[in-house]
Amino acid sequence: MTPTLATRFARRTTRVMRGDQALTEDQMRESAPSIFAEGKHVSRSERYTYIPTIEVLRGLRKEGFEPFMVAQGKSRTEGRSEYTKHMIRMRHAGQAQSKPEANEIILINSHDGASSYQMLAGVFRFVCCNGLVVGDVVEDIRIPHKGNIQGEVIEGAFRVLDEFEVVSEHTEAMKALQLAPAEEMAFATAALALRFGEQTIEQTGGHQPAPVTARQLIDARRSDDLGNSLWNTLQRVQENVIRGGLAGRSAQGRKLQTRPVASIDRGVSLNRALWTLAEEMRKIKA
Repeated sequence: MTPTLATRFARRTTRVMRGDQALTEDQMRESAPSIFAEGKHVSRSERYTYIPTIEVLRGLRKEGFEPFMVAQGKSRTEGRSEYTKHMIRMRHAGQAQSKPEANEIILINSHDGASSYQMLAGVFRFVCCNGLVVGDVVEDIRIPHKGNIQGEVIEGAFRVLDEFEVVSEHTEAMKALQLAPAEEMAFATAALALRFGEQTIEQTGGHQPAPVTARQLIDARRSDDLGNSLWNTLQRVQENVIRGGLAGRSAQGRKLQTRPVASIDRGVSLNRALWTLAEEMRKIKA
């Protein structure tokens, strides 16, 4: 099973900002102004409850959460861009700084009716700046825009935070599990289908061959990723799938480099699918 987002971003985002340090409100306003919308879009009815993202974020900051990445979807409708869907990745100050990964809460909201308020679990890996999205280990929290819900949103963030102990347990289990070369190839082959299997040739309705091989997906970009653990395999495949830059050939034989996954929506869904793939392999090998 491949988990999917309950909401969808536009195919490309207008702005994305990431930082090694927590982002300031000025930085967030520059990259994702809809976070600061002061009300709902005029298309929304009286029953639609406006959830002020910035007030929620400020409340979470008081509880030790800080934003390190923001993104905003674009809109082709005039006057709607100030209300469009946005995403924030936040970390809690109480996390041990000595670990190579940090747990993140991913917030999604909009003010134009495009989505409910949603919270997902994520894991950020410092060595390569990769942001994973956890699959079905932690239950997603979705809050509709109805009624008095700001307190529910804050409470939901702590519910996700409380469940990160389970995420850490699964992460450590993946690190301890060694894969045989054939198992690494099986993982990469499945990932190749997730990334390129949807491509079709419009004229014939047939499938294009993937521009790269499964073997390329398990190549390490840095010494930190060497090793045959399930965790290392997931990291190598995830980065090669999401970041692109691999030398390959088109269906017509032309040389090319694979493109990074530019769509937030596609990136999140691929991340979650890869996590779920790793989870299923962990269960089989347990």
